[in-house]
Amino acid sequence: MVGSALRTATRPAFRAASAGNLARCVSGTAVNTFVRMKASLPDLKYDYGALEPAISGQIMELHHSKHHNTYVNSYNDAADKLAAAEASDDVAAKIAIQPLINFHGGGHLNHTLFWENLAPKNQGGGEPPSGELAKAIDTTYGSLDDMKKKFNAALAGIQGSGWAWLVKDTQTGNIGIKTYANQDPVVGQYIPLLGIDAWEHAYYLQYNNRKAEYFGAVWDVVNWKAAEQRFSKA
Repeated sequence: MVGSALRTATRPAFRAASAGNLARCVSGTAVNTFVRMKASLPDLKYDYGALEPAISGQIMELHHSKHHNTYVNSYNDAADKLAAAEASDDVAAKIAIQPLINFHGGGHLNHTLFWENLAPKNQGGGEPPSGELAKAIDTTYGSLDDMKKKFNAALAGIQGSGWAWLVKDTQTGNIGIKTYANQDPVVGQYIPLLGIDAWEHAYYLQYNNRKAEYFGAVWDVVNWKAAEQRFSKA
Protein backbone atom coordinates (compact mmCIF):
# COMPACT_ATOMS: atom_id res chain seq x y z
CA MET A 1 0.00 0.00 0.00
CA VAL A 2 1.21 3.51 -0.68
CA GLY A 3 1.61 6.05 2.03
CA SER A 4 2.72 3.71 4.81
CA ALA A 5 5.85 5.77 5.40
CA LEU A 6 3.65 8.76 6.14
CA ARG A 7 1.96 7.18 9.13
CA THR A 8 2.34 8.96 12.44
CA ALA A 9 1.61 8.20 16.04
CA THR A 10 -1.61 10.15 15.66
CA ARG A 11 -3.22 7.68 13.25
CA PRO A 12 -5.71 6.29 15.85
CA ALA A 13 -6.81 9.84 16.56
CA PHE A 14 -7.24 10.50 12.84
CA ARG A 15 -9.41 7.42 12.41
CA ALA A 16 -11.63 8.54 15.24
CA ALA A 17 -11.85 12.00 13.78
CA SER A 18 -12.35 11.13 10.14
CA ALA A 19 -15.59 9.21 10.63
CA GLY A 20 -17.46 11.89 12.50
CA ASN A 21 -15.50 14.24 14.71
CA LEU A 22 -13.58 15.90 11.89
CA ALA A 23 -16.77 16.61 9.94
CA ARG A 24 -18.32 18.19 13.02
CA CYS A 25 -15.13 20.16 13.63
CA VAL A 26 -15.11 21.54 10.11
CA SER A 27 -18.75 22.58 10.47
CA GLY A 28 -17.87 24.38 13.70
CA THR A 29 -19.82 22.21 16.13
CA ALA A 30 -17.03 20.37 17.93
CA VAL A 31 -14.23 22.86 18.42
CA ASN A 32 -13.25 21.39 21.79
CA THR A 33 -12.85 17.94 20.22
CA PHE A 34 -10.76 18.53 17.12
CA VAL A 35 -8.07 20.67 18.76
CA ARG A 36 -6.97 17.63 20.77
CA MET A 37 -6.38 15.53 17.65
CA LYS A 38 -3.95 15.52 14.77
CA ALA A 39 -5.02 14.51 11.29
CA SER A 40 -2.68 12.35 9.22
CA LEU A 41 -2.50 11.33 5.58
CA PRO A 42 -4.38 8.04 5.12
CA ASP A 43 -2.83 5.15 3.24
CA LEU A 44 -4.34 4.08 -0.06
CA LYS A 45 -5.52 0.50 -0.45
CA TYR A 46 -4.02 0.33 -3.94
CA ASP A 47 -0.91 1.49 -5.77
CA TYR A 48 -0.82 4.85 -7.49
CA GLY A 49 -0.87 3.26 -10.95
CA ALA A 50 -3.66 0.80 -10.15
CA LEU A 51 -6.45 3.03 -11.48
CA GLU A 52 -4.99 3.43 -14.96
CA PRO A 53 -6.09 4.15 -17.63
CA ALA A 54 -8.97 6.02 -15.96
CA ILE A 55 -6.64 8.00 -13.67
CA SER A 56 -2.91 8.03 -14.29
CA GLY A 57 -0.39 7.02 -11.66
CA GLN A 58 1.29 10.42 -11.89
CA ILE A 59 -1.95 12.21 -11.05
CA MET A 60 -2.68 9.85 -8.17
CA GLU A 61 0.79 10.30 -6.67
CA LEU A 62 0.65 14.08 -6.86
CA HIS A 63 -2.96 14.23 -5.75
CA HIS A 64 -2.42 12.02 -2.70
CA SER A 65 1.14 12.71 -1.57
CA LYS A 66 1.23 16.43 -2.39
CA HIS A 67 -2.24 17.97 -2.56
CA HIS A 68 -3.93 15.91 0.14
CA ASN A 69 -0.87 16.06 2.37
CA THR A 70 -0.90 19.85 2.13
CA TYR A 71 -4.50 19.89 3.37
CA VAL A 72 -3.51 17.67 6.29
CA ASN A 73 -0.57 19.83 7.32
CA SER A 74 -2.48 23.08 6.87
CA TYR A 75 -5.46 21.77 8.82
CA ASN A 76 -3.22 20.72 11.72
CA ASP A 77 -1.53 24.13 11.68
CA ALA A 78 -4.88 25.92 11.74
CA ALA A 79 -6.11 23.63 14.52
CA ASP A 80 -3.05 24.48 16.62
CA LYS A 81 -3.66 28.18 16.10
CA LEU A 82 -7.31 27.76 17.03
CA ALA A 83 -6.31 25.90 20.19
CA ALA A 84 -4.07 28.82 21.13
CA ALA A 85 -6.88 31.27 20.42
CA GLU A 86 -9.22 29.16 22.57
CA ALA A 87 -6.71 29.14 25.40
CA SER A 88 -6.38 32.92 25.33
CA ASP A 89 -10.07 33.44 24.59
CA ASP A 90 -9.14 35.53 21.55
CA VAL A 91 -12.53 35.79 19.87
CA ALA A 92 -11.27 37.69 16.84
CA ALA A 93 -8.55 35.11 16.19
CA LYS A 94 -11.03 32.26 16.53
CA ILE A 95 -13.32 33.84 13.96
CA ALA A 96 -10.43 34.52 11.56
CA ILE A 97 -9.21 30.92 11.72
CA GLN A 98 -12.57 29.26 11.01
CA PRO A 99 -12.34 29.66 7.17
CA LEU A 100 -8.97 27.86 7.25
CA ILE A 101 -10.45 25.05 9.33
CA ASN A 102 -13.31 24.70 6.86
CA PHE A 103 -11.11 24.79 3.76
CA HIS A 104 -8.22 22.58 4.83
CA GLY A 105 -10.28 20.32 7.09
CA GLY A 106 -12.82 19.96 4.30
CA GLY A 107 -10.05 19.19 1.82
CA HIS A 108 -8.74 16.46 4.12
CA LEU A 109 -12.16 14.98 4.76
CA ASN A 110 -13.26 15.13 1.10
CA HIS A 111 -10.09 13.49 -0.20
CA THR A 112 -10.16 10.77 2.46
CA LEU A 113 -13.63 9.80 1.27
CA PHE A 114 -12.61 10.16 -2.38
CA TRP A 115 -9.79 7.58 -2.10
CA GLU A 116 -12.27 5.15 -0.55
CA ASN A 117 -14.65 5.85 -3.45
CA LEU A 118 -12.07 4.50 -5.92
CA ALA A 119 -10.78 0.98 -6.53
CA PRO A 120 -8.89 -0.89 -9.26
CA LYS A 121 -10.95 -3.14 -11.45
CA ASN A 122 -9.48 -6.23 -9.79
CA GLN A 123 -10.80 -4.90 -6.48
CA GLY A 124 -14.31 -4.24 -7.76
CA GLY A 125 -13.79 -0.81 -9.31
CA GLY A 126 -16.51 0.00 -11.80
CA GLU A 127 -18.84 -2.78 -10.69
CA PRO A 128 -22.42 -1.46 -10.37
CA PRO A 129 -24.04 -0.96 -6.98
CA SER A 130 -26.28 -3.61 -5.50
CA GLY A 131 -28.78 -4.02 -2.71
CA GLU A 132 -30.68 -1.11 -1.19
CA LEU A 133 -28.50 1.57 -2.75
CA ALA A 134 -29.12 0.16 -6.24
CA LYS A 135 -32.85 0.18 -5.53
CA ALA A 136 -32.69 3.78 -4.31
CA ILE A 137 -30.84 4.83 -7.47
CA ASP A 138 -33.37 3.12 -9.71
CA THR A 139 -36.28 4.62 -7.77
CA THR A 140 -34.84 8.14 -7.81
CA TYR A 141 -33.23 8.31 -11.25
CA GLY A 142 -34.69 5.42 -13.26
CA SER A 143 -31.36 3.69 -13.80
CA LEU A 144 -27.69 3.85 -12.90
CA ASP A 145 -26.86 5.28 -16.34
CA ASP A 146 -29.39 8.07 -15.89
CA MET A 147 -27.95 8.84 -12.45
CA LYS A 148 -24.45 9.07 -13.95
CA LYS A 149 -25.68 11.49 -16.61
CA LYS A 150 -27.24 13.76 -13.99
CA PHE A 151 -24.16 13.47 -11.80
CA ASN A 152 -21.82 14.37 -14.68
CA ALA A 153 -24.06 17.29 -15.61
CA ALA A 154 -23.77 18.53 -12.02
CA LEU A 155 -19.98 18.18 -12.18
CA ALA A 156 -19.82 20.08 -15.46
CA GLY A 157 -21.94 22.85 -13.96
CA ILE A 158 -19.49 23.59 -11.14
CA GLN A 159 -18.03 27.06 -11.63
CA GLY A 160 -14.34 26.94 -10.75
CA SER A 161 -13.35 24.25 -8.27
CA GLY A 162 -15.52 21.95 -6.21
CA TRP A 163 -17.09 18.55 -5.74
CA ALA A 164 -20.25 16.68 -6.66
CA TRP A 165 -21.66 14.15 -4.20
CA LEU A 166 -24.31 11.49 -4.11
CA VAL A 167 -25.80 12.00 -0.67
CA LYS A 168 -28.41 10.55 1.63
CA ASP A 169 -30.82 12.92 3.34
CA THR A 170 -30.93 11.94 7.01
CA GLN A 171 -34.38 13.50 7.42
CA THR A 172 -36.13 11.82 4.50
CA GLY A 173 -33.89 8.83 3.74
CA ASN A 174 -33.83 9.86 0.07
CA ILE A 175 -30.70 10.12 -2.05
CA GLY A 176 -29.76 13.12 -4.17
CA ILE A 177 -26.92 14.87 -5.99
CA LYS A 178 -25.36 17.93 -4.39
CA THR A 179 -22.49 20.17 -5.49
CA TYR A 180 -20.15 22.00 -3.13
CA ALA A 181 -17.73 24.80 -3.91
CA ASN A 182 -14.01 24.59 -3.23
CA GLN A 183 -13.44 22.17 -0.32
CA ASP A 184 -16.72 22.66 1.50
CA PRO A 185 -17.53 19.30 3.12
CA VAL A 186 -20.83 17.44 3.23
CA VAL A 187 -22.09 17.98 6.78
CA GLY A 188 -25.33 18.44 8.63
CA GLN A 189 -28.47 17.04 7.06
CA TYR A 190 -26.69 15.01 4.37
CA ILE A 191 -24.43 11.97 4.51
CA PRO A 192 -21.84 11.68 1.70
CA LEU A 193 -22.09 8.40 -0.20
CA LEU A 194 -19.98 9.02 -3.29
CA GLY A 195 -17.93 12.05 -4.30
CA ILE A 196 -16.06 13.09 -7.44
CA ASP A 197 -13.33 15.74 -7.29
CA ALA A 198 -13.82 18.44 -9.96
CA TRP A 199 -10.67 20.41 -9.10
CA GLU A 200 -8.25 20.70 -12.02
CA HIS A 201 -5.50 18.94 -10.08
CA ALA A 202 -7.64 15.79 -10.17
CA TYR A 203 -7.45 15.45 -13.95
CA TYR A 204 -5.53 18.17 -15.80
CA LEU A 205 -2.18 16.38 -16.28
CA GLN A 206 -3.98 13.58 -18.10
CA TYR A 207 -7.08 15.14 -19.63
CA ASN A 208 -5.99 18.78 -19.98
CA ASN A 209 -9.11 20.87 -20.52
CA ARG A 210 -11.22 17.84 -21.49
CA LYS A 211 -12.75 17.46 -18.06
CA ALA A 212 -15.86 15.79 -19.47
CA GLU A 213 -13.64 12.84 -20.45
CA TYR A 214 -12.43 12.57 -16.87
CA PHE A 215 -15.99 12.70 -15.57
CA GLY A 216 -16.87 9.84 -17.88
CA ALA A 217 -13.77 7.73 -17.23
CA VAL A 218 -13.77 7.91 -13.44
CA TRP A 219 -16.88 5.69 -13.25
CA ASP A 220 -14.70 2.80 -14.46
CA VAL A 221 -12.93 2.82 -11.09
CA VAL A 222 -15.72 3.90 -8.74
CA ASN A 223 -15.95 1.70 -5.67
CA TRP A 224 -19.69 1.29 -5.15
CA LYS A 225 -19.12 -1.10 -2.25
CA ALA A 226 -17.86 1.81 -0.16
CA ALA A 227 -20.94 3.84 -1.10
CA GLU A 228 -23.20 0.91 -0.19
CA GLN A 229 -21.61 0.68 3.25
CA ARG A 230 -22.13 4.39 3.88
CA PHE A 231 -25.72 4.15 2.69
CA SER A 232 -26.53 1.26 5.01
CA LYS A 233 -24.92 3.00 8.01
CA ALA A 234 -26.47 6.41 7.38
